[in-house]
Amino acid sequence: MTQLKRLTLALITAVGLSGCATTRGLSAAGDVHALLLSIRDDDRPTFDAHVDRHALAAQIQGILVERTRTANVPDSVKSLGLLVSGPLAKAAAGTLIRPDVFRAVADYYGYRPDTPIPGILAIAMMLRPVKDDRVCATKGKHGPCLLTFANEDGRWRLVEFNGTAAMLKLGRGGAS
Repeated sequence: MTQLKRLTLALITAVGLSGCATTRGLSAAGDVHALLLSIRDDDRPTFDAHVDRHALAAQIQGILVERTRTANVPDSVKSLGLLVSGPLAKAAAGTLIRPDVFRAVADYYGYRPDTPIPGILAIAMMLRPVKDDRVCATKGKHGPCLLTFANEDGRWRLVEFNGTAAMLKLGRGGAS
C-alpha cells in the first residue's frame, strides 16, 4: 500500500471515529488501557500512577460524612463519627485501592485475566465525557458510569468509583 493510500485510510478512519469517540476519550484511552493492564498484571507501580488516591479517599470520606449526618443517632455520636471519618477513609483507601481489589471491577467490564485488553480505540469508544472535563467508563453505550477519570497534569487518573462495595473484592494481597 502506498504512503498516500495509508494516509487517506488513516484520515477516513479518524473522521469515522470522530462520531464514536470524543477527543477527550481518545486522550484518556491510553491511560485507561494502562490502568486495565496494571489491574490484570497486578502491577502496583503502574496502578498507583493511574489512580488519584487522595480523590478516592476524599470520596470515601464524603460518603462516611453523609451517612453520619443522616444517621438516627445522638449528636455526640455524629460528632465522633465526623471526627474519625478522615482516618477511617484513609484506612479504607489503603485497603481498597489496590490492583487485586479492582480486578472484580475489571471483571464486571468483561476484562478477565484470560481476556485480551481491548485496544485504545475500542476503549475510547467506551469512555463518555462528563462534567468538569472528565470521562467515565461505561459498560455498553448507555451503561452506568462506574469509573471516572480526570486529566491531572497530562495523565488521566481514576478519581471516582461509583460501583457498589460488592464489586470490590478483597484479595490475598492484604492492605498496604
